[in-house]
Amino acid sequence: MISKEETKHIAGLARIGLSENEREKMSEDLSAILDWMKILQRADVLAVSLMEHITGLENSARGDQVEIFEKSEKLVKLFPENKNGFDKVKSVL
Repeated sequence: MISKEETKHIAGLARIGLSENEREKMSEDLSAILDWMKILQRADVLAVSLMEHITGLENSARGDQVEIFEKSEKLVKLFPENKNGFDKVKSVL
């Protein structure tokens, strides 16, 4: 079981204040969580096939297509300042 001092330390790291009763309850809860994790670590999962998502769905993205931008001269006029090959814009903030 996690000690009250360990729970106090964890609460300090999380920047939450706990009363004595809350600290005792939190110690019990954290101990129960860690006990559950120990049970899960003992589970035999070697026979289970790996999956990235439970539904088996995959993302499909369209392929990139290069297009020639024909209005580049108009765009350059919008940004008269240029530095190191990049168009300079006014600060947003």
